[in-house]
Amino acid sequence: MASMDDGYIKYSSKRRDGVVPESAQLQALNQTRTALFDLGLIGTYPDGVGYGNLSIRAADDQFVITASATGGIRTLDSTQYCLVETFSVAQNHVQSRGALAASSEAMTHGAIYAANPAVQCVIHVHCRKLFDDWLANNRLATPTDIPYGTPAMARAVSQLAAVQAPLPVLFAMAGHDEGMVAYGADVATTHNLLLNEWQRSQTP
Repeated sequence: MASMDDGYIKYSSKRRDGVVPESAQLQALNQTRTALFDLGLIGTYPDGVGYGNLSIRAADDQFVITASATGGIRTLDSTQYCLVETFSVAQNHVQSRGALAASSEAMTHGAIYAANPAVQCVIHVHCRKLFDDWLANNRLATPTDIPYGTPAMARAVSQLAAVQAPLPVLFAMAGHDEGMVAYGADVATTHNLLLNEWQRSQTP
């Protein structure tokens, strides 16, 4: 699969058909995703490029993640998620199972799971106000010269996740305009951290 413009898959990928099984954890993730969609933290830009993705750990370093090009859909079903079975930062490759290809940020999510076994959930959203305030206050962020969806971003995120404690954690992807990433030990605490910081950024 060829590299694409911002908002689209940049890694090479191999997908096999399959179904992501329903679970209480996936239902919680999907409810959180809809809530974030309603706040505008997940969606589609006027040019049609979608933004925002969520995942939960499955087993070991495998994880279930929202599929590519689903940003504009308010509520997803299980066919719009896929299981990332293996990934390689060095080879810039992702292998997944599902009806659709994995999100363009799958490599970043995978790097976080691999760096910290305690992480069970990763959420990536876009928010202009939170992003700008976060960087203006010199809070946790990846370098500005590293673009999203690349091996360099995966390595930077891996280094960040390996040293940050305790969970949950929120950081800005400084080289990915408006991009914010939260990760934690479960869906609820990860969502709550992101929501609390978003609410704080909305205060004049």
